[in-house]
Amino acid sequence: MTFCFIFLTSRMTEQEVTALLAKLPVLKAEIAKVIVGQETVLDEVLVALLAGGHALLEGVPGLAKTLLVRTLAAATDLPFRRIQFTPDLMPTDILGTEVLEEEHGTGRRSFTFKPGPIFASLVLADEINRTPPKTQAALLEAMQEGHVTYAGQEHALPKPFFLLATQNPIEQSGTYPLPEAQLDRFLLYVRIGYPTAEEELAVLRGTTGTADQTVQPVLGGADIRELQALVRQVSLSPELMDFVNRLVRATRPATSEVKFIKDYGRWGAGPRAGQALILCAKARALLHGRFAATLEDIRTLAPPVLRHRVLLNFNAEAENLTADDAVAELLKAVQV
Repeated sequence: MTFCFIFLTSRMTEQEVTALLAKLPVLKAEIAKVIVGQETVLDEVLVALLAGGHALLEGVPGLAKTLLVRTLAAATDLPFRRIQFTPDLMPTDILGTEVLEEEHGTGRRSFTFKPGPIFASLVLADEINRTPPKTQAALLEAMQEGHVTYAGQEHALPKPFFLLATQNPIEQSGTYPLPEAQLDRFLLYVRIGYPTAEEELAVLRGTTGTADQTVQPVLGGADIRELQALVRQVSLSPELMDFVNRLVRATRPATSEVKFIKDYGRWGAGPRAGQALILCAKARALLHGRFAATLEDIRTLAPPVLRHRVLLNFNAEAENLTADDAVAELLKAVQV
């Protein structure tokens, strides 16, 4: 029944929808040629892509954050640019600038906008917290509106536009933490942990020999746009919609009935968190070949959706409590 709903409301035929969804497992298999393990991380990155949002990847050096993004770019055949964020990076180094050009025939001079590296479908903002807030803020309009304004003129970014930023959690010297308003622009805050012993051994075997790790493109820009349209047609029951609404509202200390939030909460998530959680749940359902989002989808994606939108007070810091602890308590307290 749900598949018929998607089929009837989509511009695609049933066969086209089936063929497109069949590419998703192939996409994951191509990425797995290079990225060993990290299935949860890969799922969350693909969920952000399908939901039409952006993702912040956090992990210590050497966990293949940059390699994951490069591999995704190769497997999706999207125009890819990497921006290495440094303390001396300027906004124009990201957005572009105007240059004075002269026509050879007439000698007439005019300013022409030269797009920066942000004008790509897949952009890696590597070590985003190493540049000052002035440069970090250059990404805000691009992430939210899908265009860049320069000298009073709007310049549209390509569609799809997917920004993946990375940061290192253990270094504090020479870094500038992202402000809460900018963190909220990221659909998901993805944390990458160390691989298991078996996964690490597979990495050592695969990267120190002669094995071919060539990744073949599976999806193109048109495919991703179609998938993003299909995500919004995935079904979500009214009960689960209400659950998401109550879960997000429970993060706000002033009105929450959850003891953990009352004791340790400083600021809660806004309506954008509910929108993000619903879209991500739908995207995860589609990624797993389902046309209806489930409670499992919502509970699985609640941590990466909420961990950067729930702020704790000094009492929580003194007791080494984190936003993930808050989300875990929320999921226990709020029931469908």
